[in-house]
Amino acid sequence: MVDLIQPHGGLLNPLLTAKEHLEEKLQWAASLAQLSVSTREFSDLVMLGLGAFSPLTGFMDEADYNRVLKDMHLANGILWPVPITLAIDEKKAQELKIGATVALTSSETPQPVALLTIANIYRADKEREALQVYRTTDPNHPGVAKLYAQPDYYLAGAVQVLHTRPFSDLFAEDMASPIETRALFAERGWKRIAAFQTRNPIHRSHEYCTKIALEICDGLFLHPIVGRLKSDDIPAPIRMKCYHALLDNYFPHDRVVLRVYPMEMRYAGPREAVLHAIIRQNFGCTHLIVGRDHAGVGNYYGPFDAQAIFDEIDVAELAIRPLKIDWTFWCRKCESMASLKTCPHGTADRLLISGSKLREMLQQGIRPPKEFSRPEVLDILIDYYQHRGGDS
Repeated sequence: MVDLIQPHGGLLNPLLTAKEHLEEKLQWAASLAQLSVSTREFSDLVMLGLGAFSPLTGFMDEADYNRVLKDMHLANGILWPVPITLAIDEKKAQELKIGATVALTSSETPQPVALLTIANIYRADKEREALQVYRTTDPNHPGVAKLYAQPDYYLAGAVQVLHTRPFSDLFAEDMASPIETRALFAERGWKRIAAFQTRNPIHRSHEYCTKIALEICDGLFLHPIVGRLKSDDIPAPIRMKCYHALLDNYFPHDRVVLRVYPMEMRYAGPREAVLHAIIRQNFGCTHLIVGRDHAGVGNYYGPFDAQAIFDEIDVAELAIRPLKIDWTFWCRKCESMASLKTCPHGTADRLLISGSKLREMLQQGIRPPKEFSRPEVLDILIDYYQHRGGDS
C-alpha cells in the first residue's frame, strides 16, 4: 500500500453528512431559523464538506480570525493563511444566540446547504483583514471589494454540510473529494504528485510547467477551480473542454488526473498560494506548481511573491512543497518553450505568454499564434468568443 502524504493538521475532516442521515438533517433544517450565505460562503461550505479545508470544523471564531490575520496560524498553532468566515449584518448579530443551531441556505440550490451551531459572533476588522490578507486596502482589488461589500459581523461555529450541489451536478464526472483522489493516487502507486492550480485555459507556459513536474514526479494532478471568478475570466465549462482537448492530445493518459474543485477565488496572491498548497496536501499531493503571479490579480503583487512566501514557512508546518517555476516564454531562437534559467537569448526573441494576454487577443478577434497555445484549445476558445456576442 502506498504511503501518501498526511493531510494538513494530521487528519482529514470531511464535514459532509452521510447519506443515511441526510433526510433526518434536512427535516431538522426545515424547522430552524434560516440564514442565507453568499456564493463565496457557499463554495467554502462545499470545501468544508469535502474535507478540502481540513482540519477546519466550520467558520472561524474570533481567536482563529485574529491569529490568522496576525501570523497565518489558527489559535491552536496550525498554519492557516486566509480567514474562512461567514458574514452577517448587525441586526442578525443581535438576534442570534450562542449555542443555537441555524440552517444555512443559498440561492444556488433549493435545499438548505448546512447546519451551523453558533459558537461565537464578532465584528470583522475589514481594513486590517484587507491589508493582511490582500496586502492592500484598495477597493478596486476584487477580493477587497467583496470584503468591504459584505456585512460587518462574523458568525462562527461548527458546520454539518448537507450536500455539495450545484457543483456535484455540473461537474459530476470531474469532481472528487480528497478521500477519492487519495484512493486513486494509491491505486496508481503514485508517491510524488504535483498539483497544478489554474483558473485559465492551459496555454504553452502552463503546459511547460506541468511537464517539468511530470519529469520529476510520479503523476500530475490537474486541479482547476470551478467556483465563481471575475467577470472577464473564461467560464468553467469552456475551460473544461480546453483541458480535455489538451490532455487527450498532448499528455500521457496514465500519468495525469483531472479533477475540479469548487472554491471561489479570492485573488489574495501569496496567502492564497499557501491556501492552495494546503488544499492540495489534503487531496494527497506532495508538490504544488507555483509559477508567475500565482493567485494574483492586476499589479497588486510582485510576479514571484507567491513563491517567496513559502520561504517564510517552517518546513515542519507544511508538508507539501512548492515547485517554483521561473518566468517562461516561447523563444524563437531556441524554437521551444524556455525560462530565464534555461534560455540565453534576449527579450526580442521571446514571446511572453499569459492568461491575460490570451484573453485580450481573443476578445479582439485575433487568433493567438501556435506558440501561444495548442490549436485544439484555440479552436474552442475562438468559438466561445465568437458566440458570446458583443459581451466582452
